[in-house]
Amino acid sequence: MSLSLQQWLTQLEQGMVGGVIDLGLERTRAVKERLNLAPKCPLVIVGGTNGKGSVCAFLTQMYVQAGYKVGTLTSPHLQHYNERIAINGVPSSDEQIITSFERIQAACKDDIALTYFEYNVLAAVDVFDRANVDVMVLEVGMGGRLDAVNVFDADVTVVTSVDVDHQAFLGDNIEQIAFEKAGIFRSGKPAVVAQLPLPESMRAHAEDLGTPILLLQRDFAYVKQEQQQWSFRFHPQQTDLNLAEHKRHALPIPALRGAYQMSNAACALAVLECLNAQLPVDMGAIKRGLLLVSNPGRFQVLPGRPLVVWDVGHNPHAARALRNGLLALPYAQKRMAVFSMLADKDIASVLEILKDQFDEWLIAPLDMPRGMNTEDLQAALNQAGIDAVVSFPNIAKAYQSALSQATENDRIVTFGSFHTVAEVMDIPRYE
Repeated sequence: MSLSLQQWLTQLEQGMVGGVIDLGLERTRAVKERLNLAPKCPLVIVGGTNGKGSVCAFLTQMYVQAGYKVGTLTSPHLQHYNERIAINGVPSSDEQIITSFERIQAACKDDIALTYFEYNVLAAVDVFDRANVDVMVLEVGMGGRLDAVNVFDADVTVVTSVDVDHQAFLGDNIEQIAFEKAGIFRSGKPAVVAQLPLPESMRAHAEDLGTPILLLQRDFAYVKQEQQQWSFRFHPQQTDLNLAEHKRHALPIPALRGAYQMSNAACALAVLECLNAQLPVDMGAIKRGLLLVSNPGRFQVLPGRPLVVWDVGHNPHAARALRNGLLALPYAQKRMAVFSMLADKDIASVLEILKDQFDEWLIAPLDMPRGMNTEDLQAALNQAGIDAVVSFPNIAKAYQSALSQATENDRIVTFGSFHTVAEVMDIPRYE
C-alpha cells in the first residue's frame, strides 16, 4: 500500500540521514542521473540571504501572465508542503508529489539515502518535467555551492543579497558566504547580482568560471517616479552576452510591500531580459505580474484595523528591511510584537535592530527541535533591554491575546520565523 504524503514527509523528516542538514551534491547528482532528469526548458536558479522567494514570485507571475507554464520550487513552506512545488503558482497535488517520491525512492535503490530537502528538489524537477513546463524557477534552500538545486545547470542565476545567516554551514563573514552563494554560477551564463558592493570572492569566482555578472546599478537599474510608478533600465556592460539595452517606463509599484521589493522586481526583470529570445514577455504581462504577485508572509499587511503585519524575516538583514517597512507605516498608538525565533538564529542582532519599534512583546516557544524555549527568549529580550514582555504557551495564544486587546489605532506585527507566521495564518481576525 502506498504511503500518504504526510507519511512520506514524516519518514523523510526522521529518515536515514536523521532529518539533519547534510550538505553535498554527490547523492543528489547520482539519483538525478538514474532518473535521467535533464530539464529541456530554460532554468533559473535564485539564491541570496533574503529576497529570493520574492524574486521567484515575481518571475512566476510575470511568466504566467505572458501565457507560459511555470514550475516554481520554493522553501520553506508556510502551511502545506505542497506550496514548495507549484505550477503556475498552484501547489502540486499530493498524488503528483507522491508519484515523484516513489520514483526517487526506486532510483535510490539500497545504496543512497537522501535528505528531506534533496527529495524536495528532485521531486520538484520531476513534477515539472512530467508536466512539460516552459520554464523552471528554483529557489536555493541554503547557500548555493552545496545546495541540492546546484546539481542542475541554470541558464540564468540570481543572487539577491549576501548577509550573515546559517553561519554554521556557510561561514561567518560576507566574503565566505558570497563564495558559497556564487557556487550556482555557470560558465558563459549570466548571473544577476543585487548585492552592493559586489563581494570580492563573488567577483573572483565569476571571473575564474567565465560567468558574466549583471550588477545592479551598473548593468541594470530602477528609479522610483511620481504617481506610484517606477522605471527600469537594462544596459549590460557585458558585450559577449549579445543582450540589447532596454528601458521600461511607467511600471506599477509592486503589490509586495516594502521598499526592498523594487530591487527584487528589478532582478526579475533582468532575468526576463536574459531569456527574452526563448521566452519573450510583453509589457502588459510585466505590469499585470507586478500587480498580481503574492508572496505570503513577506511584510504582508492585512486589510482592516488594527493594522496587522506578518513577516517571516529571521536574520539581521531581514530585520533591517522590516524596520524600514514599519517606519513607513502610519502612526500606531500601541505597537505589539508577536515574536518567536529558532535557536540557531542571531536573535541578539535582530532585537537590537527592532527593539525601539514595539511597546510590548508577546512571546511564545516554537514547538520543534530548533525552536527557542520561553526562558531563552525571555533572557534574550532582557539582555537587549526589553522589559515589556508577556509570555504565552504558544504563538496562537499570543496572537489571539494581541487581537483581543488591540484598538483600531494599534499595530500587531507577527515575525521572527516562517514557523511563527504559519501559526497565526488561520486565526480569524474578528470573532
